[in-house]
Amino acid sequence: MGSRGLARLHGLFAVYKPPGLKWKHLRDTVELQLLKGVNAGKAPAPEQRVRFLLGPVGDREEKALTLTATSVPTLTNHPLVCGPAFTSLKIGVGHRLDAQASGVLVLGVGHGRRLLTSMYNAHLTKDYTVRGLLGKATDDFCEDGRLVEKSTYDHVTREKLDRILALIQGSHQKALVMYSNLDLQTQEAYDMAVRGLIRPMGKSPMLVTGIRCVSFAPPEFLLEVQCMHETQKQLRRLVHEIGLELKTTAVCSQVRRSRDGFFTLDDALLRTQWDLHSIQDAIQAAAPRVAAELEKSLRPGLGTQRLPGPGRPWDSSSASGLESCVGTLKGQVAGGSVDG
Repeated sequence: MGSRGLARLHGLFAVYKPPGLKWKHLRDTVELQLLKGVNAGKAPAPEQRVRFLLGPVGDREEKALTLTATSVPTLTNHPLVCGPAFTSLKIGVGHRLDAQASGVLVLGVGHGRRLLTSMYNAHLTKDYTVRGLLGKATDDFCEDGRLVEKSTYDHVTREKLDRILALIQGSHQKALVMYSNLDLQTQEAYDMAVRGLIRPMGKSPMLVTGIRCVSFAPPEFLLEVQCMHETQKQLRRLVHEIGLELKTTAVCSQVRRSRDGFFTLDDALLRTQWDLHSIQDAIQAAAPRVAAELEKSLRPGLGTQRLPGPGRPWDSSSASGLESCVGTLKGQVAGGSVDG
């Protein structure tokens, strides 16, 4: 395998992070599996060199010793002598998940690490399923945290919950327009709004672009949340605040990311698939979609929103960075692989 295996390890792919696993440990595990794969290939035949070996000649009783030219393998490059050919890979991690959360986690290897920066600058939304539990409050907003309060929830109805969620979504959508710094009277802003491309120009608080209740069976309820610039702790705090608005208390029992930009649960590799061939196939399958989505998300913003925004430039300039990233992916799609 060797360098040919590394040639196809340039791009983005998604894995499924189970709850209870830290993202650093996940990244290290994936790196270890990839290194095992690229080092498992058949080693090239060792080079030969000529050595003069001392040995007997003739078949008389008194055998004479002489030097004989013999071809022997050179073992200086043998894996048992110099160790494995590849000892480290640089793997980048996209929008991170804390230890308690689960779901889609995007990783970049090789040239794909630059594409992670492009995803960050595109301010793409992410989808979560968030499970809440009415009737108690904890110090860290998690179900297994230290209990600080219990309360009744018999008065909470689905209609009251939906009303609170609608208010939250409306206020966050107004904040999204404010942080985008767009002139809503322009045609460009209207076109971007129609295509759902309005994004904040720089850093902003968590912005919820959509939230709805998909299951309500007190004391449990399940929310679907579309948001950006979030942390999992902020989502748990959101459940706590929803409980307060409902004149009760609530804790979060589960946070699961179902989509990160253009990667969904269907794209995420399970732990049994964290091997070289599965990751190579995932990178190749995702490459055309990544190229198309990055071009759609970043190119309209260069003129109107001056993406990527202050403080987060491209490696060179915004335009050249976009051309480099999209060009790399298009080359990967056309050629079947990216040369290392």
